[in-house]
Amino acid sequence: MSDYEFIKTETDGRLFIVTINRPDVMNCLHPMANQEMAAAFDEFAANSELWVAIVTGAGDKAFSAGNDLKFAASGQKSPMPKSGFGGLTARYDLFKPVIAAVNGFAMGGGFEIALATDIIIAAEGARFALPEPRVGFAALATGLHRLPRQVPMKKAMGMMLTGRHVYAPEGKDIGFVTDVVPERQGVSDEAPAEMGWADPRVLADGDPRDEGGGDQGTGYRQLPRRIRSRVRRHQAPARQRRPQGGPEGLRREASACLEERVLKSNLYQVDCWQVALAARPAFVHPPSELGWKRGAAEQLGAPSI
Repeated sequence: MSDYEFIKTETDGRLFIVTINRPDVMNCLHPMANQEMAAAFDEFAANSELWVAIVTGAGDKAFSAGNDLKFAASGQKSPMPKSGFGGLTARYDLFKPVIAAVNGFAMGGGFEIALATDIIIAAEGARFALPEPRVGFAALATGLHRLPRQVPMKKAMGMMLTGRHVYAPEGKDIGFVTDVVPERQGVSDEAPAEMGWADPRVLADGDPRDEGGGDQGTGYRQLPRRIRSRVRRHQAPARQRRPQGGPEGLRREASACLEERVLKSNLYQVDCWQVALAARPAFVHPPSELGWKRGAAEQLGAPSI
């Protein structure tokens, strides 16, 4: 556990869990909470023993309702961390995957934090919105940039111009939610769904909740056919296939997948994690050795998210 005042952090093996701990104000973030979030993710980025992070909100009412407007109206001022709102929205050099476990409301800056992660797992009742236009603001913590990259333009414009609420099932249909889980399997349960997605083998072996795994997993089925053939080759037992050149070979394979899956579709965030991880049989080395997100993107001349 941590010594932070407005958030809680904990580690579970190589997993790092950050919980926004202001349930009395719907987990809104004021400058001091933003600073703590930035410090927590600085810790995650610097610790080579931590490979995957989960960010969530305390309680069952809200992931985060965004900026603390009451604090802002009080006239108190404090600088925003360089890594952006929630310590994530402007953190462009983090090459480790981050999962948002969304329970309840994800509004404004809270939604922007979720958009800045690689995978969003949402409870059925979770609600997303960028309501800033209704109070004379705009979603300038990268929400206006990220949402149109992750969903069709007209869907994004509808959300950004009207501030309408989108429930998790619709969010999955239009593309910014990775998976929806029943309320009883929400983020506060003993074996929450996001823990399964944090298993490094999930995208190579399929959804851990799918019986049979392997080629039957949803993560596998969502890949294009030309990439599934690459995945099958890498999932074959080592004794049945020739070595592929060690880490350098895996890096070349990930780069090829990124070029096909990511660059042509002009999406650089969730797909980058899906394809590069699916390109290796098991996550047996730290992400930095593969450079699956930052290194591969730099080699291909693609911008990093």
